[in-house]
Amino acid sequence: VNLSSLSQLDRIPTVGSSSWLGSWWAGLTYLTNAPEILQEGYEKAVFQHKSAPFKVAEPLRWTVVLSSREHVEEIRRAPDDTLSFAEASNDLLHMEYTLGPEIHRNPYHLMIVGTQLTRNLGALYPDIRDEIAVAFDDVLNLRGNEWKSVPALSSIETILCRTSNRVFVGLPLCELSNRPPLLGILLQLLQALFTFVLACTRHSVQRNDRMAVRYLTNINQSNERGRRLLGPIIEERLRSLEEYGNEWADKPNDFLSWLMDKAEGPELTVKCLTTRILGVNFASIHVSPHSFTHVLLYLAANPKYIQPLREEVEAIVEKEGWSKAALGKMRKVDSFLKECHRLEGINSTSLMRKVLKGFAFSDGTFVPKGTMTLVAARAMHYEEAYYENAHAFEPFRFADLHEKDDEGRKHQFASTSAEYLAFGHGRHACPGRFFAASEMTAMLAHIVVMYDVKFADNATLPATVPLVTFLLPDPTAKVMFRRRVD
Repeated sequence: VNLSSLSQLDRIPTVGSSSWLGSWWAGLTYLTNAPEILQEGYEKAVFQHKSAPFKVAEPLRWTVVLSSREHVEEIRRAPDDTLSFAEASNDLLHMEYTLGPEIHRNPYHLMIVGTQLTRNLGALYPDIRDEIAVAFDDVLNLRGNEWKSVPALSSIETILCRTSNRVFVGLPLCELSNRPPLLGILLQLLQALFTFVLACTRHSVQRNDRMAVRYLTNINQSNERGRRLLGPIIEERLRSLEEYGNEWADKPNDFLSWLMDKAEGPELTVKCLTTRILGVNFASIHVSPHSFTHVLLYLAANPKYIQPLREEVEAIVEKEGWSKAALGKMRKVDSFLKECHRLEGINSTSLMRKVLKGFAFSDGTFVPKGTMTLVAARAMHYEEAYYENAHAFEPFRFADLHEKDDEGRKHQFASTSAEYLAFGHGRHACPGRFFAASEMTAMLAHIVVMYDVKFADNATLPATVPLVTFLLPDPTAKVMFRRRVD
């Protein structure tokens, strides 16, 4: 951001110090305390400036934070050549030199997620249901009716990795073991990406410095491990594609097949297809396991809600069977998931954009080119003007609203709005949210029907762990499971 832009940013209120030394210290504090800083800014904006934008210091830049429904709608309507989600994501993840330039320049896999994957959820549901049941049995490994303590996050990571990859690459890769090799690669890649992003945040590492990727992380090794694991199945399908064309007997109906149908030229190679599979897995493993672990922890902290959830699921399954259509009728299960995400979405922000052309909001705030903007999503989720008794956990809040409102669909877990931003909002809302919602609904329904859940010794909900703007579940948290005892 040039000096002229800095002058324009000076007109936007600051949370913390705006002096050179003070903003440097505030930027370091933001790395470990961002959610509280954003909440402080939101409260000042709401009560002192009528939801005016404010800015916060990050170690190497100023970020402008928006905090009202009106701002959300203006961001949603803004053209991509002015407020860019793609460029903001690239600035954060440095995708050209981590996941690869083709992921950034031609993200056709996201179109497949939003279209073919979503359209095929009904047909794929039997596989999803089967993998959830088998994975829970394998991971929990319960004996008799005794309680067993299991690590929450790592257990859910394994189950969701297997379930997602039953859809992405099919059997047998999705379930080679209780700790699938693919999960190890993905966790290594995730750790490497966070290491690189934090290094770029703390220090002036140039995003086009390939040496930084090579020496600061093991991203290249993760990609190579992925190619060794996925290579044989991709090569086998490439041979079938060359011999039989786009359609052949027993052609798998999974994400890898859809990628190959769309890929052209150099994209139709082991290297590029592996990169796409790792990319879509990265998005899934980065978000869904942490999100569902929050849900599991809320369930263990509030076991009194298991019975009403169980009764709903059993009544619907008795009529509908286990099906995608049945999931759509589980309003209490859906509401439980949405309420957990309202209170504990894994990111305290949403709608991140990079300003490519100077942009003026309707309230007169001007944001110069090169600035990063975002919305204080978590603060808005706790806003009494949007949610009655907003700080309370009311798991059936949205099911009740569904009953009262003719437009019940807008209260569903996967639906977005200007005040519910867990999946973003508008044309750049998470394209995989319907898949994620189906997975998590199926998992929660399976848990309440098959198991009893609680914390040991009546423990309370563990505190979340802040990491920059992220709010992650306690990685050491354990949950007690036993087979259901009526």
